[in-house]
Amino acid sequence: QSFYAEENKREIEEVSERIRRKEVNLDRIRGCLAGGAAGDALGYPVEFLTLEQIYTKYGFEGIISYDIDGMTGKALISDDTQMTLFTANGILVGETRQKLRGIGAWPRCYVSLSYNDWLVTQSETFKEHLSNDSGEFNSSKSWLSDVPELYARRAPGNTCLSGISARKGRYTPDDDYISDPVNSSKGCGGIMRIAPVGLAYDGIDIKTIDMEAAQIAAITHGHSLGYMPAAFLAHIINRIIFGRRDLTLREIILDAEKTVSEIFDGDAHLNDLTGLIDLAIELSENGDADTANIRRLGEGWVAEETLAISVYCSLRHQDSFSDGITAAVNHSGDSDSTGSVTGNILGALLGYSAIDEKWKKDLELIDVILEISDDLCRGCQMEEYSSYRDPDWERKYIRMKRREVNE
Repeated sequence: QSFYAEENKREIEEVSERIRRKEVNLDRIRGCLAGGAAGDALGYPVEFLTLEQIYTKYGFEGIISYDIDGMTGKALISDDTQMTLFTANGILVGETRQKLRGIGAWPRCYVSLSYNDWLVTQSETFKEHLSNDSGEFNSSKSWLSDVPELYARRAPGNTCLSGISARKGRYTPDDDYISDPVNSSKGCGGIMRIAPVGLAYDGIDIKTIDMEAAQIAAITHGHSLGYMPAAFLAHIINRIIFGRRDLTLREIILDAEKTVSEIFDGDAHLNDLTGLIDLAIELSENGDADTANIRRLGEGWVAEETLAISVYCSLRHQDSFSDGITAAVNHSGDSDSTGSVTGNILGALLGYSAIDEKWKKDLELIDVILEISDDLCRGCQMEEYSSYRDPDWERKYIRMKRREVNE
């Protein structure tokens, strides 16, 4: 008995030390997801407004603070942050299976199952979910299915809705979503949810990470300009968090461009992507107004434009999270997505502690966002042949429950 007690104590100490080492990146990981949610919530009320309409409604500076929802008292997130959370949940379920079973599929497979749960939140109320999927026989693949606030339609992209629906029950050879497209869309729905891929993996070949991000985007977006930008963004975020600290943001972006160009060498649309990114870098260094520069990059409805606008805003305002997301949403385009991706990049670069309090206060689901950020940082610490157990982790990523049934 004494032997097993000592062994258990040793394992707990080892886990604590591993977590301590991982938590050196916690502030940046929290910053990435919370920053993305902040940019999303700032841009969501003006997503379908022209710049002139934004000025008319909010004044000559545009929207510079949250438009608080009167019913909830919160700054509402859109489908961008909803799907980002479900991406993270799927990744963590896959990691848990790999650690505890010693085998597992590609992360994209678990993320695809997690997206099925998000799809339910867009078609059912939380009350309906409880009556259809209750008790120990829970068929959900995400503990997020137990979060009532996620059962809200926030202008979900038709391509995401139809793409996920088309994948249900469809066999994909070798789990290669790029080779088995469901459409030819290059909308921004693939890139706006991809940040967790860059946050989850340290010490894995960067090309593998980039390709996994592309594959996850390709679950719903079949055009190469719909999934190549996702690889680009995951690369940027991963290198900010886990890369060399002496690299500038510009150097990281150029490295992402080089690597993505190698992965997708020969793609007919690669030059369209790299040309737009080069223009974004160039514009970030001129003296023109943000609105004029962003107009040259597009409106962000398609993924390459979302990435380019976010790269521009992040480079131009890399010392100010507030200035970056404000620039990213005040234009005649997909403001929540450009705000979200810019927030992902700047939040990772500057860290959660550097984000002004006004962006954290009243942000919808900030507690859930931080919880899943912490889980991405710490990872599954249980292993197949270890006696160490984490009841909270088992509840969320094995039983897929936010709380125990009898709580």
